[in-house]
Amino acid sequence: MASGIRAEVRLDDPVDCVVTQASKVAGGNVQSVSKSTNPDAPERVAEEFMLEADKYPDEFDTDVEPSPIFSYGSSEVYRFERDLGRGCPCECIETHDSPVIDVRTQESSLFLTFHAPDMEGLQAIIGDLQNRYSNLDVQRLLQSQQDRTEQNLVFVDRSTLTTRQLEVLETAHRMGYFEHPKRANAGEVADELEITGTTFTEHLAAAQTKLLDAILKYEDG
Repeated sequence: MASGIRAEVRLDDPVDCVVTQASKVAGGNVQSVSKSTNPDAPERVAEEFMLEADKYPDEFDTDVEPSPIFSYGSSEVYRFERDLGRGCPCECIETHDSPVIDVRTQESSLFLTFHAPDMEGLQAIIGDLQNRYSNLDVQRLLQSQQDRTEQNLVFVDRSTLTTRQLEVLETAHRMGYFEHPKRANAGEVADELEITGTTFTEHLAAAQTKLLDAILKYEDG
């Protein structure tokens, strides 16, 4: 029976991702990315992405310069080629035999969706990403059920959080602090909780560390 985990992660401003850097320069969003390889040049990959922005720059000033190839109304499709093995976020995930199934950006933020075979596989992928990118944020996790009739969130033990940490997380989530773009900043959430910005940051960091520990910690045995 299937026991895989569907994961979506966010990386803020990964400098080794051409698609994200192009999105950042244009101040736009990418909703579609495709890849292809040439049997005559297996060490290289061609990528295309659809960028939607108010203004498209003449140059993106990235390591590999994307070229416009097609227009869809207000969106532009770009293509570029790069060498395999350059260590971009997608390759970091795919070295674990977990293909990235969805790539999108919101300006300088990159969102990647992939399937891990099990919790151990997910832990390995998240660990590698954290080693490369300090700003990794796990957006959502879905775990397959054995009867394949439904999907549920991968739960963590809420009792590991203090009452205050849970309140901080719930308030920040309700006010849109974790959304992109944010609907509330740290100061506004702190005011709602009637605490200082420093105290809010401390509680939030402690809570997020506990949640990540629950995801990354290998079970004994």
